[in-house]
Amino acid sequence: MESSGYKDMALDFLKLSSKGYSRIAFSKYVAIGFKHHNVFFKADPETLMVAMEENAKKYPLKTLDIKHVLEDGNLVAIHSHVKLKPDHPGVALIHIFRFEVGKIMELWDFGQAVPEDGVNENGMF
Repeated sequence: MESSGYKDMALDFLKLSSKGYSRIAFSKYVAIGFKHHNVFFKADPETLMVAMEENAKKYPLKTLDIKHVLEDGNLVAIHSHVKLKPDHPGVALIHIFRFEVGKIMELWDFGQAVPEDGVNENGMF
C-alpha cells in the first residue's frame, strides 16, 4: 500500500508546533475549515495556534518523544511523551488527525500525566 504522506505531515506539524513554530505548521498543514476538539481552548484555529506558540515560549526546554504513529486512510494517530522541563515526568499524549484535501481538517488531543510512582511495571510507554 502506498503511503499518503499523512503520517509525515502530522509528525512535522507536531514537531514544528512543539518548538514554537505553530504559525508555520498551521500555514503548511491546516485546511480551511479546520476544527479542533481541545476543550481548554476556543474552537477557532487561531486560538489553538497561539496557545501552542505561547506554550513553547513558556517551556523552551520542552521535549516531544514520538512513541507510535498509526495511519488508517485519512486518519493519523500519534502517541508521544511530552516533558515540559527535563526534570518533569511529563504527559502521555495522543493526537488524532483527520485529513481532507491533503491537509489537516480535524484534530483531537488527549493527555494523561505521567505519575511519578506508577504501580504498573510496564509504565505508560
